[in-house]
Amino acid sequence: MPRSVTVEEQRLDAAVPKEILARSGFAGVTPEFTRALQGVRSYDAARRLVGRAGTGLWQRAVDRAQGRGPAGGDLSRGDDRPLYWARLGLTRELRLWQPRFTLSDADRAALIDRVEQTSRGQKSVDYPDGTGFKRILVTGFDPFTLDSDIRIGNPSGATALALDGTWIRTADGQRARIETMTFPVRWQDFADGAVERALTPVLPEVDAFTTVSQGRVGRIDVERFNGAWRGGFPDNVNASSTGLVPVSDPATQPQWTRTTLPYQSIVAADTGRFPVYDHTDVTEIPAGAAAPVDRPDGPTPGSAARAGGGGDYLSNEIAYRATLLRDRLGLTTPGGHVHTPVLEFGPGNTDPETGTVSDPDFVRNRLDIVTQMRAIVAVAAR
Repeated sequence: MPRSVTVEEQRLDAAVPKEILARSGFAGVTPEFTRALQGVRSYDAARRLVGRAGTGLWQRAVDRAQGRGPAGGDLSRGDDRPLYWARLGLTRELRLWQPRFTLSDADRAALIDRVEQTSRGQKSVDYPDGTGFKRILVTGFDPFTLDSDIRIGNPSGATALALDGTWIRTADGQRARIETMTFPVRWQDFADGAVERALTPVLPEVDAFTTVSQGRVGRIDVERFNGAWRGGFPDNVNASSTGLVPVSDPATQPQWTRTTLPYQSIVAADTGRFPVYDHTDVTEIPAGAAAPVDRPDGPTPGSAARAGGGGDYLSNEIAYRATLLRDRLGLTTPGGHVHTPVLEFGPGNTDPETGTVSDPDFVRNRLDIVTQMRAIVAVAAR
């Protein structure tokens, strides 16, 4: 039976992804992987190859973002988009692969999932042994809304690449090691437990964590409240999902979770050029009511969530899932969600049909966001 690729993978055939891959040195990733697949004779061998390829892709993107090794092209080093498009090349090849041995649908899906986990840093979180320093976890996201502008990057993904494996000084002078990972913009992956699977082994080890995503234009928001509701906005495979956030043990599922990040300190600190807000807006259905209302100061007792401070999309959902997991594990770890500004192109480069894939303003905006996020993490981990 002919195999089909996903909507997300189909976008690889457009001119912009090809240009991004070529101008970053990542254009050879998929052909090299395809050649290696041709020599595979068993599922175990395929699993080993996939693990090496995914882990290598993540490390290559981290190294490029942090200035190690050749740039591979003229695209700015901190760009998160080459990793995104190269990963899709690997998953598409696996989806279409016709091996010389019997490969069940379940085993093929497991190989694709292994690429997803390893190439997102989810399997390579590695804090040094010992004491005398803090352990911090930061997560980011893929680019999204690509049908509106396929050139888009995500500053949260760029932040993850820039900070992975780095050391900082917290606001109170302590050394801290940052490890990072990223997540897809797909409803089904979250429903399948991708967040909990990645975070459950890690959260008990860390001294602070923050999930990060792209939010509003020109501002950074520390989201105070997270709601148990999906609003249905289409994801990267153009799928929608509306309703209660699906989690294990729904009988004990709260409508709201909240940040334990030191939001007052974060807002008060001089972290960079973008203003930082303690964001408390939510949308709820009050207890005993039927219609949703907006609340500027957080949810009221007994209300049903319809949007957290981070909205009703996957930004809100990763914040909800991570903080719910924190609470279910009985942790008191400072943790929550931060929304970065929208990563904007320069004023003369806003048309996705005629614009270029990068410009000086785009690069500067991303660098400023990443630098400010590093400073916010230092405050959060004090």
